[in-house]
Amino acid sequence: MSIVVENKKPESINPLKVSQPLGAALAFLGIDKAIPLFHGSQGCTSFALVLAVRHFKETIPLQTTAMNEVSTILGGHNHLEEAILNLTARVDPRFIGIASTALVETRGEDYVGALKEIRAKNPDLANRQITFVSTPDYNGALEDGWSNAVTAIIDDVVIPWSTAVTSFQQINVLPGVHQTAADIEALRDIIESFGLYPVILPDISSSLDGHIPENWMTTTMGGTRLEEVAHMARSAHTIAIGEHMRKPADLLESLTGIPTSLFPDITGLSASDRLIALLSRISGKSIPQRYRRQRSQLVDAMLDGHFYFGGKKVAIAADPDLLVSLSHFFYNMGAKIEVAISSTSHSPHLKDIPTEKVIVGDLMDFEDGVRDHPVDMLVTHSHGRQASERLGIPLFRVGFPIFDRIGNAHSLTLGYQGTQNLIFRIANLFLEKTHHPKPADFADNSADILKEPLYA
Repeated sequence: MSIVVENKKPESINPLKVSQPLGAALAFLGIDKAIPLFHGSQGCTSFALVLAVRHFKETIPLQTTAMNEVSTILGGHNHLEEAILNLTARVDPRFIGIASTALVETRGEDYVGALKEIRAKNPDLANRQITFVSTPDYNGALEDGWSNAVTAIIDDVVIPWSTAVTSFQQINVLPGVHQTAADIEALRDIIESFGLYPVILPDISSSLDGHIPENWMTTTMGGTRLEEVAHMARSAHTIAIGEHMRKPADLLESLTGIPTSLFPDITGLSASDRLIALLSRISGKSIPQRYRRQRSQLVDAMLDGHFYFGGKKVAIAADPDLLVSLSHFFYNMGAKIEVAISSTSHSPHLKDIPTEKVIVGDLMDFEDGVRDHPVDMLVTHSHGRQASERLGIPLFRVGFPIFDRIGNAHSLTLGYQGTQNLIFRIANLFLEKTHHPKPADFADNSADILKEPLYA
């Protein structure tokens, strides 16, 4: 069991965590024909927009209420109403997801009352789904924003179980923010192979997967349809991934009465086994042969890869659930977690990370920890590249944001095949940095060796 230590320094030198509003925006982007709207200043939205565009390399339909000095003092209700009406008239989204920022949260506005007044004044908004979520920048991080947004969507849209008819072919899936578009797409394929129909909330596999639509769209280009969200009570089971998805999963279970299985992660042999076994039990079908073969391939990859993982020392900095998942992955492959940095302390599983101490801090703590405890690999997002250069240690990029590489949405880490891919990518990075002896390594001793007699 590890000790969780919160850093009490007054400022963050090189931030690790990404703000709550951006996490909420990413969740809203997983809804079909949606527009995320930041209630705050233009600067808050611009910063989040730049990170999202650089990570996904796609157009991101993120909007702002553009509050200024006057509205900050007198209140931003008029700006919120104007933004909603402009989006409705010009873009015609089916869903508007509003995320608050530190500016309006610090002032303390009545958002619920404001939305009621706006709807009362504008009857045309009656059939428009507008969801608000409180996501102050100064509290929590990416996982919290994603979780709170999904919770708000469930609370606003899902019809309670009393009016639903259960379909034993439908199951709900609540993926974590650390799942990529490729992960969610692979999870859908796995579920459908058992004859089940997944309702995935949110689903970025069809909105942020890097495709070109036939016609230009000013909203999200895919995602979960609101009709599917409304009828989640019809499902026979709910699968949630990551501790930060416990809150929306608990709310969904209380509204629908549907049993929930929460997976800390679905990376690794045992986690993939649990998923396949659960789907087989829910569907009543035997496990398809292809998964038995994929499992065998993963075991072989683990055997091949453990030569390069074994004894290696690793430093990881990430959001809590991603940190827990990666730590157990490296540990099970034979590596030692020398430095572990979490963006927040909101997960009870941090104490289960196989290391002596977990620090809640930033990338400065990450770099200082590596200086005190040398490692063979750094594992964090793209903001760790400077530390990698200064320390001369290879960096394996994970999480959000990754803006100096392409294809982030297609990086697969889930299930047997995803774990196999992860092993190969990391093992090859270890292999690339392996020192191979050359004649020059023996030059200093060669003269002395030649002076010695051949026979004693």
